[in-house]
Amino acid sequence: MSVRKKMALVLAAVALTTGLATGVGPATAAPASKQSAVAECGVRSDGKLWCGNRVGARGYQHRSYASGIRGQLNTSFSWFACWGYGDTHAGGNDIWYWTQLDNGQWGNVPAVDVYTPTDPWGGLRMC
Repeated sequence: MSVRKKMALVLAAVALTTGLATGVGPATAAPASKQSAVAECGVRSDGKLWCGNRVGARGYQHRSYASGIRGQLNTSFSWFACWGYGDTHAGGNDIWYWTQLDNGQWGNVPAVDVYTPTDPWGGLRMC
């Protein structure tokens, strides 16, 4: 392999790992860490909570791990329409957030997978 091809591969790898090759603008770029995701978390003028989340977080039919899985969040920053009480989860509370998952289905995501500083997040309506 030529030096030029090796250099191109190295640059492509660096771009992919730093997110430069995604073509995502600053408004939708993924937060660099959970701490920065918490800092960006808030209810916007559309009434939705926009917040960082765990990539791969599952959305459930009901607010229970025993209910059917509707899909997941494949991105690290999402919106949530409202919150409600459900089963206790690893986050130490029973708050779940309702959102449209990346496959278009609607589901309940346990708060442990949403990077809020407190649960439920103030200003977001209960559902």
